Amino acid sequence: MAENAHKSRIHSRADSADDVGILLTQPRRYRLLKEVTLLGGANRLNARLARLAHPGTDADVIDVGCGPGDFARLLARRAGQVVGVDPAPQMIDYATARSRDLPNCRFEVGAAQSLPLPDASADLVVSTFAMHHIDAAQRPAAVAQMFRVLRPGGRLLLADAHPTGPVLSSAVRIMARFAAHRAHDTSHNHGDPLAAIDIRRYRDVLGANGFERVEFVTVRPATGVLLATKPA
Repeated sequence: MAENAHKSRIHSRADSADDVGILLTQPRRYRLLKEVTLLGGANRLNARLARLAHPGTDADVIDVGCGPGDFARLLARRAGQVVGVDPAPQMIDYATARSRDLPNCRFEVGAAQSLPLPDASADLVVSTFAMHHIDAAQRPAAVAQMFRVLRPGGRLLLADAHPTGPVLSSAVRIMARFAAHRAHDTSHNHGDPLAAIDIRRYRDVLGANGFERVEFVTVRPATGVLLATKPA
C-alpha cells in the first residue's frame, strides 16, 4: 500500500527531461518507511500479491517500477526468470547487490513508458505501487509498453494503495494528495483525492490497449489490484 506514499516522501524528484515522473533514490529509507506504514506487514503483503500473480515455475516475469527489488526477488523464488526495471540507478544498484544469490533475477535501469525489453518477452508483468509515480501524461504509454512486452496469453498485475479498512485510510488519502501533486495528476481536483491512486482508473486504458478479462480485487492491508490478460 503505502509503498507509494513512501516512495514519494523518501527523496523524490521529477525528471522533466525524460518525463519519468517521481524518481525515488533512497532504497534503504524507502524500505524502512514502507515497513512502518504497513505496521511491519510489507513481507506479508508481497506474499499475498505473489500468490495472486501466480507465476508458473518456468515463467518469464517483468517487474515494472521494481524499486529496491523486494517483490522481484520473491517472484524469482517462484518463477523462471525475473527482470526488475526502475528509472532510478540507485534502486537498481541496491536491488542487484541484494540479489546475488538469485541467478534468475536481474535488474535494469529503464522507465515504464520505454521499457528496455523485447516484444513478447514475458509471461507475466507486474507493477506494484508504481503507476502513480509515473507522470500522468505518460501512463497510457506505460500500459502500452506492458502490453507490448507480454506474450499472447500473458497476464498483468497492477497494484496500488486502496483503503480496505479504517486504520490506514487517512494515511492513504494524505499520500494520494502528495503523489498527485508530484506526478502532475489533476484527477484529485475533481472530488475524491483517492482518484489519483485508484488503480481502477486504468480499466479503460487497459481495454483500449487490448487487454481482456480485466478484474479488480482488494488485498489487505490497503491495496487494490487490477488483473488483466493479453489475448492469446
